[in-house]
Amino acid sequence: MTKPMFITLEGCEGVGKTSNMEFIKSMLQENNINFIETREPGGTPLGESLRAMLLGEDFKGMSDDTELMLMFAARAEHVAQVIKPALEKGQWVLCDRFTDATYAYQGGGRQLDIKRIEGLENWVLGDLRPDLTLLLDAPISVGRERAGKRSTPDRFEQEMDGFFNRVRDTYLNRAKADANRMKVVDASGDLLAVQNQIREIIKGFM
Repeated sequence: MTKPMFITLEGCEGVGKTSNMEFIKSMLQENNINFIETREPGGTPLGESLRAMLLGEDFKGMSDDTELMLMFAARAEHVAQVIKPALEKGQWVLCDRFTDATYAYQGGGRQLDIKRIEGLENWVLGDLRPDLTLLLDAPISVGRERAGKRSTPDRFEQEMDGFFNRVRDTYLNRAKADANRMKVVDASGDLLAVQNQIREIIKGFM
């Protein structure tokens, strides 16, 4: 049996993760691949409760350290209850955001110590890492314009451009350092052009 794969989708706000997640799902279905779809923060009842705390307005003033540890608390539950069991059953896992997002948002955006994030990553994940990460990338101005046409911005979407420029730079630096796993997709164009890039990456991966 082919080894089940763990695929993650990353990117800043407004890069089209939702639309392209649907496209990737359709590709896996066309190839008769048994998979589950999940997201971070979230993926479990506990994780979804923590997501509401992290993205909502009720705890807008939480400390950066608290935010980081809540992200990894949600991830620990997600890995134990959803991701590892699925992979052990031979299912592929398709996840909207994973640890790269923590490096980008908490490490880059919040400017927290990367070594602390690495320590939490090693503790929570052990040797589990995504097999493939698709990084949807677009200039911050493009993403913010698109995101502004959607619903009320969440706690992260309310951050200033400097925050998101650091997030984007961190994502791109991680992709450069781990090019075998992390593939950059130019998400600044129309949806068809973006999906053509994704199709070629997924086809090569499968």
